[in-house]
Amino acid sequence: MGTIVAIGGGSIRNRETEPIDREIIRLTGKSQPRALFVPTASGDSARYCRQFQHAYGDTYGCFTDKLLLLGSAPDATLVRDKIACADIVYVGGGNTLKMMRRWRRLGVDGLLRKAFDRGAVFCGVSAGAICWFERGHSDSMAYYDSERWDYIAVTGLGLVKGMACPHYNGRTYNVPRRRDFRAMMRRKGGCGLGIDNHCAVVFSDVGYRVLKTKERSGAHALWIQGGELMERKLATTAEYLPIESMFESVGR
Repeated sequence: MGTIVAIGGGSIRNRETEPIDREIIRLTGKSQPRALFVPTASGDSARYCRQFQHAYGDTYGCFTDKLLLLGSAPDATLVRDKIACADIVYVGGGNTLKMMRRWRRLGVDGLLRKAFDRGAVFCGVSAGAICWFERGHSDSMAYYDSERWDYIAVTGLGLVKGMACPHYNGRTYNVPRRRDFRAMMRRKGGCGLGIDNHCAVVFSDVGYRVLKTKERSGAHALWIQGGELMERKLATTAEYLPIESMFESVGR
């Protein structure tokens, strides 16, 4: 089983997530891991690819590659081989809905599950964080109409239970994420995870832990209990905690 590092938000260009990025590299157990960047959600942005290369290649010393999936259908063998040899799969931010549809059309979702089973580290920011969950709170509709849109729940790969909301302390077009995610949780039920900018949650086979690069950032567990929405900020600890404890009231 692999490891997942879900980053709520932060600029890789401005090195806002550098401590988290360096921890991602450490989790591979290799001094120079192979890091594969998947920029589907950003429209295969060349600029985003350069930013990733500068950070993970030039600064952190990884062997880097990119997986471009838009436009004409990519070579299936090339796609398979790039994912198969990656120690790190880093998914960039952007339009989550478009990304998940494209992945499923090309069979990338199945290839990623195989990479996860062999122990790869999966990570990413925003869309690249929520894609690993069962569902994600997404502003994808704003990419199609910035005037008339709503946050939606996008189906992810289901490697982590529940629904995730990146940029939990932020907003899209002045619509607060936290307020809308809480309302969505009340409608849909289940369990959820709100991840602030400059914060990440690590999931492994031994549990979870919270990382952050700014003191006021954090991760927030949400769940329904007795018909009421519960929420608590998760502790930042060096050791892993049981995942099931994430959705328990303090003092239980």
